[in-house]
Amino acid sequence: MSFIKVMDEILANKIAAGEVVEKCASVVKELVENSIDAKAKEIRIDLKESGVNEIKVTDDGIGMEKDDAILCFSRHATSKIIEEEDLYHINTLGFRGEALASIASVSEVTLKTCFSNKGTLVNIQGGKIKKVETTDAKRGTSIKVSKLFYNTPARLKHMKSLYTELSSITDYVNKIALSHNDIKFVLTNNNNTILNTDGKGNLLKTISSVFGINVARKMLPINATNDDYQISGYISLPEIHRSSRNGIITLVNGRVVRNIDLNRAIHDAYHSYQPDNRYPITVIDIKVDPSLVDVNIHPTKMDIKFSKIDNLLTLIQNEIRKKLKKETLIPDIVVEEDVINEGLFNKSFFNDTLEKVEENKVTEYKQTKEQIALNLERVVKEDSPLYKSSSIEKINPKEKEVKNHLPELYPVGLVLGTYIVCQNENGMTLIDQHAAKERINYEIYLEKLGSPSKTSIPLLIPFNIELTNSDFIILKENLDILTDMGFLLEPWGVSSIIVKAHPAFLPKGYEKEATNKIIEAVLTKEKNFDLKRFRDHLAATLSCKMSIKANTSLTILEMENLINDLRKCKNPYNCPHGRPTMITYKKIELEKLFKRSGF
Repeated sequence: MSFIKVMDEILANKIAAGEVVEKCASVVKELVENSIDAKAKEIRIDLKESGVNEIKVTDDGIGMEKDDAILCFSRHATSKIIEEEDLYHINTLGFRGEALASIASVSEVTLKTCFSNKGTLVNIQGGKIKKVETTDAKRGTSIKVSKLFYNTPARLKHMKSLYTELSSITDYVNKIALSHNDIKFVLTNNNNTILNTDGKGNLLKTISSVFGINVARKMLPINATNDDYQISGYISLPEIHRSSRNGIITLVNGRVVRNIDLNRAIHDAYHSYQPDNRYPITVIDIKVDPSLVDVNIHPTKMDIKFSKIDNLLTLIQNEIRKKLKKETLIPDIVVEEDVINEGLFNKSFFNDTLEKVEENKVTEYKQTKEQIALNLERVVKEDSPLYKSSSIEKINPKEKEVKNHLPELYPVGLVLGTYIVCQNENGMTLIDQHAAKERINYEIYLEKLGSPSKTSIPLLIPFNIELTNSDFIILKENLDILTDMGFLLEPWGVSSIIVKAHPAFLPKGYEKEATNKIIEAVLTKEKNFDLKRFRDHLAATLSCKMSIKANTSLTILEMENLINDLRKCKNPYNCPHGRPTMITYKKIELEKLFKRSGF
């Protein structure tokens, strides 16, 4: 008697749906990617009750003939790959042929599509075709998914709240709109518009639609290439950051992807510009030969593997650091004006202006009216990153470097025993004396620790460090790491070590504390222990301990010396932990506060 049998196709599709269709956002993702592959120029996503009741995706793509409209719901039916070799040159977002079959097996689906002069309607319930008929001819495809998971109660029970489902869908549509800014995307929920992009290929304008005007104004363009990869897009100024990595958006050949190494490289590039627990907003588009990446890892097709990933990570980090190094990163305090609430500043004017800026046509505006002058001054300042993005190539690099140097600041006093008040012709600057001294000390210590000799200092009185049994075993296996650094260690008892010599680069007075931190790092990372990263952390710790504390009075001469030392730093704008060392009130903002300008 045979116990092994071939599964029923509908049952197999339900099982596959467990991976492909995890939630409402998974349905939206698969349908939208099909629309993009169909060369659509406008895609509309209409939801009812956050997609739980109904998801409808409509596009103006190439559509399908009747036979294809029926066949597309069969498992592994696809027009995107035919031969095995095609797997190594995937140029479409979809290719597995599992999505529609999986979706149809756990919902009710109505498909309307037209390729030529005759439309086709297909209705499927729980994976079974119920109706196929001719319908009106409108180029493109409309697919409606309702009663999701109605026949799989266990999956339905574990769906999240309506707000969570809507948030997931919105997050995905935002990212896919950024990756295909030449396509118009409209997202609605219960007839309320959530996102509406223009599809004109203006990435900065799409960023404005997704993240808002204030973020778009503080984005910097990047563009770099090497033998294998080309990157482009925008990165935020350090003052713009989020509590999660969700703002780090990476695109590969138009596909929204997740990759831990990419996220870490981008975050590390902002090291000391932002707090380590904060993350920048970036939209980085990576162009690469499809043969160098593998997207066939998971049915969602969001996880990706790279060949020569080290070359890519180096390219991204170098470009971000180079861009940040060239910018003046003193945060401006912007005064919100009451006139905005009165309607003087309108959204349509900004969108038109933003488009003109990106096309470098600002000069077409004739500032003949006070309203236009005020709006343009507020939205498109000549020294803002948004303006620079359209004219950066016209600036001589040497002139730019001089322009972005720390400006001359003249101290006039101290506020609250912590903040140095400075002035110049552009306005008023406040300097956090503790953060500034931290930055100065950090760069001094980093230089000393960064190129240490391998000489060791023998200890007159050795000290011992106690470990757990498991940690002691791991440490014994990795003693070569510590020996190479200049430590002389010997086992002591069952689970302790005695330190008889330490590297010369350890700071005086903190030898035991530093040794403990190094051993903890080795135990955590083992063979992946990063000495450079540890030295950076140690320099930051020491700089904080040795800096001026708050409520410490300084003379004007001491303030001037502090500012001069800060000017010599490679990055004078942030302390080692990412906090700003200074903020600026520009003259025009001060005048607005006192109602002396703009009225």
